[in-house]
Amino acid sequence: MGINPILALQGALGILTAVFVAGWWAAIAGVRRAPRAADSPATETGAPGATHVGTGALTNFFDTLGIGSFATTTAIFRALRMVPDRFIPGTLNVGHTLPTVVQAVIYTSIIQVDILTLFAFIAAAVLGAWLGAGVVSSWPKQKVQIGMGAALLGAAVLMLMTQMNMFPGGGDALGVRGTKLAVGVSVNFLLGALMSLGIGLYAPCMILVSLLGMNPTAAFPIMMGSCAFLMPVGSLRFIREQCYSVRAALGLAVGGIPGVLLAAFIVKSMPIYAVRWLVIVVVVYTAVTMLRAGLRGDPAVPDKTTGR
Repeated sequence: MGINPILALQGALGILTAVFVAGWWAAIAGVRRAPRAADSPATETGAPGATHVGTGALTNFFDTLGIGSFATTTAIFRALRMVPDRFIPGTLNVGHTLPTVVQAVIYTSIIQVDILTLFAFIAAAVLGAWLGAGVVSSWPKQKVQIGMGAALLGAAVLMLMTQMNMFPGGGDALGVRGTKLAVGVSVNFLLGALMSLGIGLYAPCMILVSLLGMNPTAAFPIMMGSCAFLMPVGSLRFIREQCYSVRAALGLAVGGIPGVLLAAFIVKSMPIYAVRWLVIVVVVYTAVTMLRAGLRGDPAVPDKTTGR
């Protein structure tokens, strides 16, 4: 009897997640033993606050129901001045990694999808995230602000077009081959790279799957599997470069896992049409303020650390 490919995938994800947790723990322990002289969110040693944990629970709850977590978390971070702008992309990737792994295990178990398509899309996203994280982690604050602002505007446009049913409804296929597979892999590579800027993969991946003629339901294991594999890889680079807020990331992880389980197993579905409109408005506002801060070189959220 052959090995079940989904179980093999989940096993590989378990190993990768263990490596991520070990690497993160080692980084935190190293900071506790020998903190840097500079006051940085990446070297804080306190426990996450209730606001950090609550943000993780709320954003991952709606993320599991299809809203997305990166844009909403970015909006909360900026509104409450929780994380300096330069550290937001790394914090999003590190903090949302473990909740996303839980999502991936759940949805790869209950939703059918073509194995070759799933594996190819995941591999492309991981490669894109690894390359993207290495670039973004070295960017100064102003460049991060401009990049995130532009990408958030793009995400808002996609959300709006989805809300207005301007994309095809997809087909019945659970996978693709040939040219469609090549196109899908190429686009998912780009989406993986954009994750490093703090731009969620879920919405554009769902649109991509529909445009390729696949069943939109098949997007769930693809997008969640892609993020679950790429986020530990990209996050370790952000951790190594100390380009994230450790307290905020811990709060997202601690609150996020219960939020995912609540949405997946208890709530399961809810009317979120009005919520999506609210998210679009918030994301546009956040994008505009981020772009304005970057272009002016005078951030709305002061960077209390490096001043970069």
